[in-house]
Amino acid sequence: MRAFMDRDFILETETARHLFHDYAEEQPLVDYHCHISPREIYENRRFNNLVEVWLGGQNPDGSYFGDHYKWRVMRSNGVPEEYVTGDKPAYERFLKFVEALQMAIGNPMYHWCNLELRQFFGYDKPLTLENAEEAWNFCNDKLQNDPNLTVRGIIEKARVAMIGTTDDPIDSLEWHKKIAEDPSIKVKVCPSFRPDKAINISKPGFVEYVGKLAGSVGKEKLESAREVMDALTERLEFFKAMGCRASDHGLDYIPFRPAPEEEVEAAFRKAMAGESVSVEEAEKYQTAVLLHLGRAYHRLGIAMQLHYSCLRNMNTRMYRLLGPDTGFDMIAQNTCGGDIAALLSALDETGECPKTILYSLNPADNEQLGTLIGCFQSDEVPGKIQHGSAWWFNDTKSGMEAQMKSLANLGLLGNFVGMLTDSRSFLSYARHDYFRRIFCNLVGNWVENGEYPNDEKALRRIVEGVCFKNAERYFEI
Repeated sequence: MRAFMDRDFILETETARHLFHDYAEEQPLVDYHCHISPREIYENRRFNNLVEVWLGGQNPDGSYFGDHYKWRVMRSNGVPEEYVTGDKPAYERFLKFVEALQMAIGNPMYHWCNLELRQFFGYDKPLTLENAEEAWNFCNDKLQNDPNLTVRGIIEKARVAMIGTTDDPIDSLEWHKKIAEDPSIKVKVCPSFRPDKAINISKPGFVEYVGKLAGSVGKEKLESAREVMDALTERLEFFKAMGCRASDHGLDYIPFRPAPEEEVEAAFRKAMAGESVSVEEAEKYQTAVLLHLGRAYHRLGIAMQLHYSCLRNMNTRMYRLLGPDTGFDMIAQNTCGGDIAALLSALDETGECPKTILYSLNPADNEQLGTLIGCFQSDEVPGKIQHGSAWWFNDTKSGMEAQMKSLANLGLLGNFVGMLTDSRSFLSYARHDYFRRIFCNLVGNWVENGEYPNDEKALRRIVEGVCFKNAERYFEI
């Protein structure tokens, strides 16, 4: 029987162990899409205890912060909500989480938490209710006193070369500016352009958001869709000047319904007047904005990330209680692959298709994305169009294997830009270690099965590329 999470955890073959320990393990990492706070990086926040860094809680404005992966684990164990996101004492919340975690056999959360304890704290015992108090005291002492366990210390310990935060177009990026001006901060912290609120014309808050976007470019109001697009371009150029490497779109699905400008403007006027906008009208406006931004991304050298196929906030009662992004989302089934291809084709027609990373929350779309990306590659950069890393509910061991096998079957796995955390927790960099082990195990098995030659030079290039160098090249770090 193998020891639990030993040095060779997940690595089944001698080749896998060699590739991981000699090439993958010490590579820097690029966390090109996440939701951590640049302010906490600049201020070098120090957490008081594991609950602060793992479970979070309620912000002063009433919203909630924390890792909703962990919240779902607790709810699935019947834990009352006051221990999940509420104000119960921190240690009591921690015990409830540990109790739930012990039931999470086969769930990546079990591995992630134990990897985090080992990688950042040096605590190498499996976390159980029996040793929960010991782990709590041991880790909290380090969080409070170890100079290497502040936010910046955690980032440096994980060898993070670049962080791509997620930022609204109206954000002042003041914390990014302060980080860039501070020579003691070695990691690149790059804003990512997230214009969803300006695109979701039929969702609540659109009118109010357009007013805020106007203010961000020094105008009293924006009177047309064209002015909205111009304002987004102005903000995107500001983001680029602040080091932006990527945009990010989190849409229910990717539409493509091109229409004459007058029809786009008519849809915008209806929305701004508070009138109901049909699906067709909304898609005409959304398509126009996506095409406009796609061209701007290409001109500025910014990668376009498209995330789709999520049904959000499905528990109405809990949404009213806690708001969005609190762990009540699910996989959707959409048929927009053809529309994504049509969007990229329209941009390609004029030579303005940007670098693009595609993520579907539905793993049934893996093969479709694997074939789609092959339609729009070019000599601008190897792997210009990417099938993004297994996202959200798919970043399990089997989910990551499925995404990488699909990419290998239908494209070039060796040009993959690799893992990202998509996380709100600074300790989540351990997920890169998890990914690298799974990747090296997959490659090692292929080599030992005689499916790829034991070519040291080629294997090293592939492993170092997927773990770091491809992302370094893709995002021009």
